[in-house]
Amino acid sequence: MLQADLLVVLGDVLPRVARIAVFIAVGVFLANLAVGFGLVEHVAGLSRYLTRPANLPDEVGTAILTTAASTTAGYGMLAEFRESGLLDDRATLVAVTTNTFFGFVQHIFTFYVPVLIPILGLEVGVMYVGARALVALGITLAGVAAGALLLSPTNVDRSTTATTSTDGGAPHDDLETRRDVVEHAWDRTLPKLRRIVPRLVVVYTLVVVLTRTYDLTALTNVADPLAAVVGLPGAAVPVIAVFALDTTAGAATIAPLVGVEFTPRQAVATMLLGGIVSFAVSTFKRSIPFQYGIWGPSFGSKVVAVNTAFKVVFIGLAVTALLAV
Repeated sequence: MLQADLLVVLGDVLPRVARIAVFIAVGVFLANLAVGFGLVEHVAGLSRYLTRPANLPDEVGTAILTTAASTTAGYGMLAEFRESGLLDDRATLVAVTTNTFFGFVQHIFTFYVPVLIPILGLEVGVMYVGARALVALGITLAGVAAGALLLSPTNVDRSTTATTSTDGGAPHDDLETRRDVVEHAWDRTLPKLRRIVPRLVVVYTLVVVLTRTYDLTALTNVADPLAAVVGLPGAAVPVIAVFALDTTAGAATIAPLVGVEFTPRQAVATMLLGGIVSFAVSTFKRSIPFQYGIWGPSFGSKVVAVNTAFKVVFIGLAVTALLAV
């Protein structure tokens, strides 16, 4: 029986770890290639409006743009910059916060537009996606402001930036040099994977075991007082509970109630509150294992705390604005 349970747990953990490890490898490898080939200067111009005011180096711009395609790969890049010493802990936290909106962008095309808006209808769907976009943008701008106020040249060690040309001429003119850059990038990626993957396996295994042992749905009991405080209809409580556990199911639950129990603004506010309640579940099941795997428990805890605090504050502001109008 124990052996069967172990196989079930590993069957859940290993595919997830493998998928994350692939994206991290891609992110770290691309980060080293971007620096080695001097690509940073070519893409930095697209993100300098964020990195320069935040006192972040141009290299962070590559991670920001990569995050729009893959959050995991973008985080892998930032982990590499921190590991190499380019960013200290404070600068890394600012970079992670600044990354928020670009992590949201990919979900617009992969989930919100093809799945959520058709379920909710055009009006409520666009309002909800717009509200989530504004929340993400607000967090990103808060990260830029934090960098402007809290970062200085001492938080960034630009001497760690790799250079591949030592003769003063144009770098990478021959095949051998290009091959050396690629090999060097890969050699720097492998040690990162050897450190991260075992951590991911351990943490995800613990999470799966705990979630199979304890019922996390009890955490959604906070929905009742939360809905009452902001003045939402009583029907918001079960919707928040469902939405907290599964976004798609929550959207399907509230959609037929718009115009009956909820105004469009109340519906959006209800779903946003469901997002706040779901942090307790999603943080434990996904965010903590992912962040601990990439950064380790100490710095990973700081990333989780900063991300959660910003999301709760800005979603709270969005709910207040929706219900006040």
